[in-house]
Amino acid sequence: MKNMFAVVLLLTLAHVNVFGQAAPVVGVADPAPLFTDKDPVLHKNKQAAMHIVIDLLGYGHWNEADKWLTERYIQHNPGFASGRDTVTKAFGARGGGRPIPADPKEWSTKIVAVTTQGNDIVCVASVSTRPDPRNPGQTYTTTHFDMWRFVDGKADEHWDEGQINAAPAGGGRGPGGPAPGGPAPGGPAPGGARQ
Repeated sequence: MKNMFAVVLLLTLAHVNVFGQAAPVVGVADPAPLFTDKDPVLHKNKQAAMHIVIDLLGYGHWNEADKWLTERYIQHNPGFASGRDTVTKAFGARGGGRPIPADPKEWSTKIVAVTTQGNDIVCVASVSTRPDPRNPGQTYTTTHFDMWRFVDGKADEHWDEGQINAAPAGGGRGPGGPAPGGPAPGGPAPGGARQ
């Protein structure tokens, strides 16, 4: 009987360790320095990545997409076709842009890290708050990423963890993206929490 109790206790603890969230994902206190670099080309590309994440995806200023995305903008997210116009129409249909806080510490998108490879690849990791399927009404945090290859200071190619979701009830094509009913791939939901 003692052995049975010990086995049940160990399995319970293992379940908590495997399926529990040890530490929530949080953004850095001040994300602005992550988008700077001494190398002028890399600095320009990190600044463009910042404007894509904050201005376009975070606050909906899609009328400025031509400043940050090339016309051909190759999209590797299965929920979207390539092309700046395609992405602009999909995201821009959500309405006009919202004011961007002057203080980066107040951005709704919480930045975890910015990494680079060479001076043309920039990857931005941000906090993604998602519904917990095991606990209705609760959420958990994980990390969302967007990665771009830049040409002349504009994003020319994009990768993220976008998925193909099930078609909505009643037919039609479901949006690609990390969570059903969530934002289009690579973008935060209104209020900034990435889904």
